[in-house]
Amino acid sequence: MKILISADIEGVAGVFHPEQTRAGNGEYERARAWMTGEANAAVQGAFAGGATEVLVNDSHGGFRNLLPDQIDPRAQLVLGKPRYLSMVAGVEQDCDGLFMIGYHGRAQSRGVLAHTINSGAFARVWFNGLELGEAGIYAALAGEFDVPVLMASGDDVFVLETRPLMPWVRYVQTKTAGGQGSGTSLSPAAARDAIATAAEAATRAAIEQPEARCFELTGPVTCRLQTQTPAHADLFCQWPTFERVDGVTLSFTAPTVQAAVRMLNCCSAMSFMLK
Repeated sequence: MKILISADIEGVAGVFHPEQTRAGNGEYERARAWMTGEANAAVQGAFAGGATEVLVNDSHGGFRNLLPDQIDPRAQLVLGKPRYLSMVAGVEQDCDGLFMIGYHGRAQSRGVLAHTINSGAFARVWFNGLELGEAGIYAALAGEFDVPVLMASGDDVFVLETRPLMPWVRYVQTKTAGGQGSGTSLSPAAARDAIATAAEAATRAAIEQPEARCFELTGPVTCRLQTQTPAHADLFCQWPTFERVDGVTLSFTAPTVQAAVRMLNCCSAMSFMLK
């Protein structure tokens, strides 16, 4: 049993402010340690449940937040960018299941630090008419590799919006959102304990019942993207295959989820020229 752990930071217990997610300050250094602790709890739970291999994908920002010297030495790390499969890089390495740790609600939700891929550029994203956040997008990408999501953690808004897409997943609620930057959180220690317990149970269940469901979208994938400003839509529609719908909305069609994700991530990278 080989498990891939995708670790983000906004859904980690104790994280509520953008400063905690951006390198270069003491608040971030503490938050990245909490992020590492939650990822490590998932590693330890996976091995306790019977996993034989574990990969940990650093899935936040520049993809170099986790503290490698603090991760369980039995695990391997996927770090740095760019990479084609982004938040689920490693899923192509014959994985049997995916854990999503520290995830958050989609853009325009009231979840803590909610956004979708790029908070400065993307307002809403739909695949084949279904509005998705990062969990749905990357679960669908993992589904193209026949890898199911087995467990996930984040705030209550993340859990409520993701459970209808993947009701079979074991969820850990690390905090309750009071708004974009406020709420009530478990302590880091309590969150780690809950994640380790869920990870162990999810791994053991996957071994006993290996036909776990995947979240799948059938290609071709029509992506509808609402941008934060008309300038972003102007920029992205330099791509000849994009169709402008209105001032802040565009659409494009991709043959697969992977292709759609790569196109979105290219748009995200392009957006930095407007800053």
